[in-house]
Amino acid sequence: MSESVRGDCRQRVAEHQRPALLRAENLTKVYRSGPEQVVVFEGLNLEVFAGEFVALVGESGSGKTTLLHLLAALDTPTEGEVYFDLQRVGAFSSRERALYRNAKLGFVWQMHYLLPEFTALENVMLPQLIAGRDFRCAQTRARRLLEEVGLAPAAGRRAGELSGGEQQRVALARALSNQPAVLLADEPTGNLDHKTAARMTDLLEHLHRTHGLTSVLATHNLELARRADRTLRLADGRLTETVIPSHDTMTP
Repeated sequence: MSESVRGDCRQRVAEHQRPALLRAENLTKVYRSGPEQVVVFEGLNLEVFAGEFVALVGESGSGKTTLLHLLAALDTPTEGEVYFDLQRVGAFSSRERALYRNAKLGFVWQMHYLLPEFTALENVMLPQLIAGRDFRCAQTRARRLLEEVGLAPAAGRRAGELSGGEQQRVALARALSNQPAVLLADEPTGNLDHKTAARMTDLLEHLHRTHGLTSVLATHNLELARRADRTLRLADGRLTETVIPSHDTMTP
């Protein structure tokens, strides 16, 4: 790979006429346990522009999940800043952080974290109700989203009764419940068999385009990474742009 392709992701700013929607500036994350400390990454920079579909790849333990948590304000950096739409996330109050996560971001994790005793419809409605949306409006939108992910017939079934692939599609519908600007996903196909993962990959790409999302997905699924506008590899605490060869099916 040429040096013009490799290098710090900050160089992308020169190629855009608008500021990044999501920006990480000089992020350092250190975990401490007694006298021991583990540096996940140090001085990491990232810019994601509105409408981009960005894939994060790298070995397990490289820090992909940690980076997503920092972007989502689910964790705080040891040093550095995260910005959303030019706003410094670190300066948000507790209430502003909660509003940021509820209204601006959608999440899909490897584990779906659905409420098993709630129906699929109720799980998708929940973020809207937390945000104060009218019950009937929330119900209407939830039904529409379940139809969009191919689960309209399962709306009344409890989440715990659904298959793994169905549960992950409910989680995706839930992530879009409040019409977020950004979709963050951590190994969204990681617990799925090959055929179901392929369907989920198609669905993620489709929803990214049709909902006008800005998506950042951490994945070991290189078919999913190939669908992205950009693929970034996180290794040794650095992000570099990479190209996934068409013959690869798994990460090393």
